Amino acid sequence: MSAIAAAIAQIAGITDRTFDPVNVFKNEINALNQAVFPVLDADAGERMLAAIEQARSAGDSLGGIVECAAIGVPAGIGDPMFDGMENRLAVILFGIPAVKGVEFGNGFNAAGLRGSQNNDAFTMVNDSVQTKSNRHGGILGGITSGMPILFRAAFKPTPSISIEQQSVSLSRKEEATLVIKGRHDPCIVPRAVPCVEAAAAIAIYDAFLEPRKHYA
Repeated sequence: MSAIAAAIAQIAGITDRTFDPVNVFKNEINALNQAVFPVLDADAGERMLAAIEQARSAGDSLGGIVECAAIGVPAGIGDPMFDGMENRLAVILFGIPAVKGVEFGNGFNAAGLRGSQNNDAFTMVNDSVQTKSNRHGGILGGITSGMPILFRAAFKPTPSISIEQQSVSLSRKEEATLVIKGRHDPCIVPRAVPCVEAAAAIAIYDAFLEPRKHYA
């Protein structure tokens, strides 16, 4: 059975430990789904919360990164071109406000590696083809490999802050000082976690149903 969970991977330069790329366990998924502040390392979570409070007190805001894992997704789902699994996920993830970047598996780190360093070796486990590592994030050539699907989404800090900002007055056509009043989230990343999970579930299920659409 497939399962999906996301964790707060980074806020204010404070990083949580990442999912094990090869072995993401169901109890880990369940714990994140039940957590109020979903992180894999509780100590990192406490430091993130302190940083958020500090930003709030200063009238400022913070961005961050959400990492998502989907397990139990069978191999062979997706398409090598426009309906690839990365494509489907990226389209819906960029529909979440404040998302500024998405990466899969090794992501941007792969750009600094050689093919011999970034490729995943294949192996047989209980008559099933798997990879020894999972730098591809569970997707090869737009098609699921059967390994855990792993991706990260970067969120910008909300621009609605209490600190004075330089802007312009359209009516006067001159520079002006912008002061935003009222209550504003100092960090939207914790509230974005279920949005990322939901986006992943929709994209994966849509790809799973794709073969059946032709017979509807």
